[in-house]
Amino acid sequence: MILIKQVCNILEELAPLRLAEEWDNVGLILGDPELPVRKVMTCLTVTPESAQEAIAEKADLIVSHHPLPFRKTRRITTESTATKLVWELARAGVSIYSPHTAFDSTVSGINAMLCERLGVGDMRSLIPNRDEPEGPGAGRVGKLSAPQTLLQFAQDVKSKFALPKVHFVGDAEREVHFIATACGSGGTFLEHAVGVGADVLVTGEATFHTVLEARASGIGMILMGHYFSERFAVEALAEKIGAAIGAAIDASIDASIGDVEVWASRRESNPVETL
Repeated sequence: MILIKQVCNILEELAPLRLAEEWDNVGLILGDPELPVRKVMTCLTVTPESAQEAIAEKADLIVSHHPLPFRKTRRITTESTATKLVWELARAGVSIYSPHTAFDSTVSGINAMLCERLGVGDMRSLIPNRDEPEGPGAGRVGKLSAPQTLLQFAQDVKSKFALPKVHFVGDAEREVHFIATACGSGGTFLEHAVGVGADVLVTGEATFHTVLEARASGIGMILMGHYFSERFAVEALAEKIGAAIGAAIDASIDASIGDVEVWASRRESNPVETL
């Protein structure tokens, strides 16, 4: 039987934890690494809806992109939403693993997947890793095969990710060719995108003052929404985990190892509604 620690090893191969930001809470956050795994659910965030799905479906492990708890906590009680969910999942025997910024930055991680779907090639890290300057780092930057106007590119982003809407900042008729990506709350990457000469930064969300700074700096921004900039990758991660576990099972000589079901949360949804 596959154990939680073996799934953790698979996840660390997909998204090495050394790539995570220092402030991040990554890896196995809740659970016993020696317990067996029959069901794994991925999700963007552990919410009451996704937690109840995991419990109802008898998942052994949740792989949540966003950590739970995200910040340091002194106590685990039912008095706050985050710690209440931890308590409920622990009582139900559901473990939690989070790859978060390691998955953002890995070679085939979220920012690379954003580029690939948008037709951005010749990729490199937007912010190189200090310990591995030639290896994977935070964000991505690369080139479109042919220049587009900012408006055309924004429409392309909306279409390729099936977005209900997309916000953009900058001159709609400006030509863009050199593209930077930073999933999630990527406004903090603006300075780096400007520094490498990117024409536009594609991200999930940014503050009002950040978009003002972008306009003043002459760089375009496309805001997909936090959920849409990352959820698609959670679905891809479920497929990658399933394939890696399947390969491990096929390679085993232990006939007692059974199949492991892996799926992306079916109850998770964007918390922001669009009129």
